[in-house]
Amino acid sequence: MSPDRPHRPLRAAVVGAGSIARSSHLPALRTLAAEGETDVVAVVDVDDTAVRAFADTFRIPYASTDLDAMLAEVRPDLVVLCTPPALHREQSVAALRAGAWVWCEKPPCPSLADYDAVEAEEKGGDGDPYASIVFQHRFGSGARHVRRLLREGAFGRPLVAHCQTTWYRDTAYYSVPWRGRWATEGGGPAMGHGIHQTDLLLDLMGPWTEVRGMAARLVHDVETEDVSTAQIRFADGAVGTVVNSVLSPDEVSRIRIDCELATIELTHLYGYRNADWRITPAPGVPEETVAGWHDFGEDEPSSHLAQLRALVADIKAGRRHATSGAGGRQTLEFITALYKSAFTDVPVRAGDIGPGDPYYTALHGDAPGWAPADPHQEEDHA
Repeated sequence: MSPDRPHRPLRAAVVGAGSIARSSHLPALRTLAAEGETDVVAVVDVDDTAVRAFADTFRIPYASTDLDAMLAEVRPDLVVLCTPPALHREQSVAALRAGAWVWCEKPPCPSLADYDAVEAEEKGGDGDPYASIVFQHRFGSGARHVRRLLREGAFGRPLVAHCQTTWYRDTAYYSVPWRGRWATEGGGPAMGHGIHQTDLLLDLMGPWTEVRGMAARLVHDVETEDVSTAQIRFADGAVGTVVNSVLSPDEVSRIRIDCELATIELTHLYGYRNADWRITPAPGVPEETVAGWHDFGEDEPSSHLAQLRALVADIKAGRRHATSGAGGRQTLEFITALYKSAFTDVPVRAGDIGPGDPYYTALHGDAPGWAPADPHQEEDHA
């Protein structure tokens, strides 16, 4: 890319003209466009009518049903993927080969093998194009404040953590053909719903070393699970639990971390503000110390905009974004380990799953009772 990159807007292309692009990605891109940081120059979708309506509505100059043609003709700086998980590997590789950075909606891709194949297309330098994942909960002001205090040791040692994504999805939700299938939704609530809270927990707590998982299919007629639980051991010795459910009428997203000097709690649903965080000091902590903990600064909600602003700044500065490379892989590896532990009934350690392991290429690991009944089903729905 030309040396003037820091001084001009990043030319962005949106791939996938569905609801998530309209509600989250495009508003973020347009906000940064108003600030002179981005310029939305193209949109691609397999539906010709939908893509042209999208382009007309939002005054995007280029619309196409052909990703490769767009990449060759437009040469965007940034490709924003708002497509189903099964397409993420192929589309990310195509964008990287065309010299574009990638910002990919979660779930990142259906397997660690796919993720590693995408990363293998990167040239490796911090200033070279790379793929990053939409994990926007890392980027609100509340998470930044708490992460800094944890890293500085302000709360003492983290000891116990809890992560909860207990949501409710009815039968109508799963009547959509692609939902509840490994190939097209990428997994059940551990992958498709709870991934944001899990990612934030791992970002706050640091590396994990071991997971023991359980999963069940209790209500819905699906291939994947509809509830899962996990016990975690972290590298610093702390332990934690993770619960993911789509069976819970009282919906909540919650993280709690008990440290030597304080308990940190975040309670929200789909996104948080500073007011959704609570810090409770242990007895004897000085009031002036607690006052500093409670000073979160300016309120920036967790959002696609918050992350995109950070990503654009990183690209222009020639540095790695936090959810690219190993920073994005750690969450997918944890979820893969959770599934493997749940379906094999054995603990799984970080680094255990690699080439040759059935869970490396598919989250169901070909486990009896969990893998698709038809071995060709995943290919048919890809």
